[in-house]
Amino acid sequence: MLDGTGERLEEWGPAGALSVPARRGRGAVTSPASRFDATVASPFDDGWGTLAADFTELPPLPTSLQRDASRSALSYNRSPDLGFDRSVNPYRGCEHGCVYCFARPTHAYLGYSPGLDFETKLVYKPEVAELLERELRRSGYVPRTIALGTNTDPYQPVERTLKLTRSILEVLERFGHPVAIVTKSSGVLRDLDILSRMARRRLARVYVSVTTLDPGLARRMEPRAATPARRLAAIGELARAGVPAGVLAAPMIPGLNDAEMEQILRQAAAAGAGYAGYVLLRLPHELREMFDAWLHTHYPQRAAHVLSLIRQTREGALNDGEFHRRFTGTGAYAELLSQRFHRAARQFGLEGHLALDHDAFAVPAVAMAGQAQLSLL
Repeated sequence: MLDGTGERLEEWGPAGALSVPARRGRGAVTSPASRFDATVASPFDDGWGTLAADFTELPPLPTSLQRDASRSALSYNRSPDLGFDRSVNPYRGCEHGCVYCFARPTHAYLGYSPGLDFETKLVYKPEVAELLERELRRSGYVPRTIALGTNTDPYQPVERTLKLTRSILEVLERFGHPVAIVTKSSGVLRDLDILSRMARRRLARVYVSVTTLDPGLARRMEPRAATPARRLAAIGELARAGVPAGVLAAPMIPGLNDAEMEQILRQAAAAGAGYAGYVLLRLPHELREMFDAWLHTHYPQRAAHVLSLIRQTREGALNDGEFHRRFTGTGAYAELLSQRFHRAARQFGLEGHLALDHDAFAVPAVAMAGQAQLSLL
């Protein structure tokens, strides 16, 4: 196993299978097969002892990009426990590499592993702004807040060059359409000019996800996301620019980071946050196996305790996908976590959130070529 530093893994598993080492700068320590795969391959040593040597020093994994050919931008949901019914996701997969990300299993739909593939094989929508504008112009469209960052982070590192999230915001600003953003990246500040203008019209708010205040834990859980200090600073800069900013303490992992909840809310409020939320760890599909492997790799002495506490919040299982309890869990431990959150939110003035304006929506006129020429005279 790893010695707790995340540098090497040399443990033989069942039937001689070898677990691969953690890759520098990546969150997952395994790449489980997709649940849709008909066959599964695994490393196996033939008795010569060469497999462990081959896996000792693997090179860094590069990030690759693939175009998404889908012809729509908006995704709709009817989930009764979500505060939005539509979202835009310019990227599938996320280079932040958060090991706990509930969206990892969605990569299986693309034929990729929810493990290292999720954080290295990214799919992007180059025409997302044009597709979104076309959908907003449809006759009978009724505006409701669009959520950005509900599946993967809209400000992951590749956004620096592709600027797809910025192109989405440019469309929403022109249409007077409200947007709510969730991110754990300080990259959101690159769009502060647009967001501040939209905020003055009550068209934008931002939640910054702060999972832990411990840089060491953050580095292992979220290797390519902004540091906790940088996220708190981003909340402050958003607030000073007039953009309503909140903190999302998520996910809370029993026995690993949940003891930090009150401090996360306290420091976020001090930075300028005006509201808060939290979510209990969710482990759907392949994520159960992946998180178990990550725990035993980085925190072997605490793994059994953490998994036991998770089961206490999920009626003996590691996940519960039922509406109205999937985000908060059940049982005494989950109830205590809820009470702690609400007490801290009241104490630090983080209750509620700003309602956005849906009445400002207006479809802008399409500029004609002739009009553009006349405007020059």
